[in-house]
Order: sequence, then C-alpha cells, then structure tokens
Amino acid sequence: MFLKKTIGSLAASAALLASSAFADDLPAIEIVGNKFFFSNNGSQFYMRGIAYQADTANATAGETINDPLADFSACSRDIPYLQQLDTNVIRVYAVNTSLDHSQCMQALNDAGIYVIADLSAPKTSINRDSPSWDLELYERYTSVVDMFANYTNVLGFFAGNEVTNNFTNTDASAFVKAAVRDTKQYIKNKNYREIPVGYSSNDDADTRVAIADYFACGDDDQKADFYGINMYEWCGNSNLQKSGYADRTKEFANLSIPLFFSEYGCNEVSPRPFTEVQALFGDQMTDVWSGGIVYLYFEEENHYGLVSIDGDDVKTLDDFNNYSKQIHSISPSIANTASYSPSSTSLSCPTSNKYWMASEDLPPTPNKDLCLCMDDANSCIVSDDVEEDDYQDLYGYVCGEIDCSGITGNGTTGKYGSYSFCSPKEKLNFVLNLYYQSKGGTKSNCDFSGSASLRSGTTRAGCASALKEIGSIGTNSATDSATYTGSAVSGSSTASASRSGSSSGSAKVTSSAKSGSSSSSASSSASSTSSSKKNSASNVSTNLFQVVLTAITTISVIAGVGFALV
Repeated sequence: MFLKKTIGSLAASAALLASSAFADDLPAIEIVGNKFFFSNNGSQFYMRGIAYQADTANATAGETINDPLADFSACSRDIPYLQQLDTNVIRVYAVNTSLDHSQCMQALNDAGIYVIADLSAPKTSINRDSPSWDLELYERYTSVVDMFANYTNVLGFFAGNEVTNNFTNTDASAFVKAAVRDTKQYIKNKNYREIPVGYSSNDDADTRVAIADYFACGDDDQKADFYGINMYEWCGNSNLQKSGYADRTKEFANLSIPLFFSEYGCNEVSPRPFTEVQALFGDQMTDVWSGGIVYLYFEEENHYGLVSIDGDDVKTLDDFNNYSKQIHSISPSIANTASYSPSSTSLSCPTSNKYWMASEDLPPTPNKDLCLCMDDANSCIVSDDVEEDDYQDLYGYVCGEIDCSGITGNGTTGKYGSYSFCSPKEKLNFVLNLYYQSKGGTKSNCDFSGSASLRSGTTRAGCASALKEIGSIGTNSATDSATYTGSAVSGSSTASASRSGSSSGSAKVTSSAKSGSSSSSASSSASSTSSSKKNSASNVSTNLFQVVLTAITTISVIAGVGFALV
C-alpha cells in the first residue's frame, strides 16, 4: 500500500512538472463593486479555497515562520490533491522573505491556483493589547509585497487577522487600517500592478458589522479592498436559518467590497459533512459572498485537516472526500463585468458606541528618515548597555514627569505622536532628551543612575524644517519631508527593533476545536474561540513598555495632565 501511494504521488508530481513548461501566467483577479472578476475575460471569480500552512516545514535559524511556499518538494506533493478538490486559491498565514518561492508559485500558477498571503508574521504583527503601526511592521509588510508582487497568481494580501476580536480592543483596528492604507500606497509607489489588500476578521457578535463597515468605509486609498470573516457557525447538517448564515447575509448585504469566508469548516461534528458548501455557493448567498477558504489542508492536533501526511505519503481523510463531493456539485450564478453594475461603491463609517470605538483618524505613515533625524538631534540618550527589556523602568519615571504624547498613539481618540512609529530606542531617546531639556539641561538631568549619557546632538540640513514643524514635544504634523543624510547608529530605524509576540495570531498552529453557532440569532458568535486556534504564545505576549506607557498616561489624564493614551 505504501509503495502504491508513493508511486502515485511521484507520478502526480511528475505530471505536474511536465505540464508546468506550457502554462501561461494566470490572469490577475480584479475587483468591481463587491465581486471578484478574472481580468482577462470579465468572468466572476468565486473562491474555492483551502488554508495551506502546517506547523513544521522549513523554519530558518532565529525564525518562527514555517513557509509552505518555500518547499517545492512539499508543495509539488500537495498540489495534485488540491487540484482534486477543484481548489483555485490557497491562504498562507506567514511567509519567510529570506527564502525563494519561485518554484512553488510557478507550480501553483500552472495548476490554476491563486494565493492570498498574510503580510504579518508571528513576531511582527499588530498587537491588539498595545497596538502600533511602526517601522518594523511597515518594513515587514512591504518586504512581503516585494517578494510576491510580480506573481500574477497572487490574488491579494491580508493586512491583519483577527486583531480586533471583541469590543474591548476595537482601537487596534485603526492601526490595521493604517497598514492597509500604507501597503496600498507602497504598491502604487513601486508601480506594481493593483494588488488588493484586505483584512480577515473573527465573527464576534458585538463587533462583526461595525468592523466590516469600518474597513470598507472611507476614501479608496484608505479602505480595504476586500474583507474576510473566519466563519464557523454552520456545524454538521445545519441550514441557512439555524446556522446563522441567513442573518449574516442580511447584515452584510450592503457591504461595498468583496466579502468571503477567510476560514470555514466547523468540526463539532466529525467527520465534517461540509453541507454549508451548497449554501455558500447557492443563490441565497452569492449576491453577498464570494466563496470561502476551508480550514485546513493539514491534519494536526486540532483535527481540521483534509489530509494526513507522513513524509511523502499523503492520506486523504473523510473530510477530504466529503468536501470533494460538495465542492464538485456547486453551480453558482456567474456575473460578468460587461453587464454587472454594482449597487453601491461606498459605505458610511460606523458611529462610535459602547461596542465600537475605533477612530476614523489613522496613525501616520512610518518614516525612517524622520526617526533618524529626530534621533540625531537628541543630546541625552539611553546608554547602549541598557537592555530593551529595561526600557520600561525609564519610561515609567520619565513619562510620569513630562508629556510623552510625541511617542504614543491612541486608536480611540485618533491622537498619534509624530514619532509614535519609531523604534523603541529612538522613542526612549526622544523622551529622555525632552526630560533633560525640561529640567534645565544640566548634566545631572541626564544620568538616570548611569542609564543615559550626553552627546552633541545634530540637526541636519535635510531635517531642520520637519523637526521644527513637529515641535519640541512631537505632536504637530510636518508638511515638509525629512531627508536624513547622516550614518545611522545601532538601534536606529535602519535595524529592526526586537518585538514581543503579537495578538493577531497570523501564523497557524494547533489548537482546540472551534465552537459553532446553535441558533440563528444575530447575536450568536460562532468564533468565540477563534483566536485560540492561533499561536497561544503570541496571544499572551505584549509590548511591555507600551503597556507601562498606557498605565502612566491614563493615570496622568485622571490627574489632569493632557497626555495621549496609548
């Protein structure tokens, strides 16, 4: 049996390789209204997708990214099985930009399969507990864009996954939307093709409508191009009403951008019958939804897999067979751009209320030159031998004495310091220097028990105008650009600052099963355990000095000091 399966797998891979030399590049997928279309013929595109990322693959030294698109022996093994399921798109949750992806991307192209890639990584993504949109994140996101922009079978990018997951952290969405805005602008600035950038949300009852409207509203250069929901409401042999699918379809009927299930496949009933496939691609849902992505290709401890893998041996599971039966029997109605006219192309932003408090004013675009300019101008700076883990002690003291608004950001009030995106060391230097100046500028004001020292600060010619406009406490905007002409020092924005884990949970790992919806009530939330399926370590780790700043500035507001909250 093993030999038979191995020969079959090798034969399938050989056939894949043999056909690859003759395949043209897939046509890019474009967006009109709330639907996807093939750019070459205007025919509507529905996602028949599968989430494709295992726990272990090819993590490089010092990295926690297991990149499924960088292992050709694995992807060529799996593509024939994806084709058996009529797959036209896969979702990958984290990629390693130091590795080569050309072989897998070409093989996927030749198999007619598109890719949606998350831009974040386990240790470089927006943290819902202390959100920021900074230079390290910007450089991570744009590096993924650079890696994949020239593949026409890249359908789009996710700028975040379940970052806001309930009403207590809606402020984090302002930072994710800034990431959408800046990624779209970067793609434009680099003269890449128009690659869509969107967001993947959980299915929280309190926030599900507001967050979708938030990402879909506003100017085209700010709003998301598409929106995915990790949907686990339909369990077993349910129906539109009982599952909540009918209610969700009504709730999102006016969304003006493409909407789809960025994950689906409740496993409360096992094996999964996948009867929801007929509903998702049926006439009662296709006006609103553009298909979905089944979670997950690989069988792991969470028991969501379609196949189990042992080396080169692939065993299809009951879930595989059940899904195959369902997906091969769909016949959705197909629109065409020649005759399709969207009913709406704009949407009002949600009003602020108890369950939604994200500001429409977004964080500034990270600017490396500005951070370097600011840092060079500081005279009082942290000593190089102070570990970043110890920064919070200095923040705790200094920000209790002066206004640290220039380095903080608040996604609820929409107030962001002009240096809020700089590295931790640069931001600490800024407030140490501000403290030093406010106390009279004597040597004793820049000691901090040996943790800081004085140097000769330099305001460079290409920096002076912008720094003057921003002001001494760093809260004004600059109309002039900053151009840094010096040589960056260690710990500046040219080097990635060390970050603690992220709460967005973009990397897929094992976890407990999802809970499903047991009623059709609009208040039902089938994804209350959604983020538990992600990396639990990344969900509890936070940026400590940001948390300290939050506490300090909150206390300061109560005391009557006008600090901005983090």
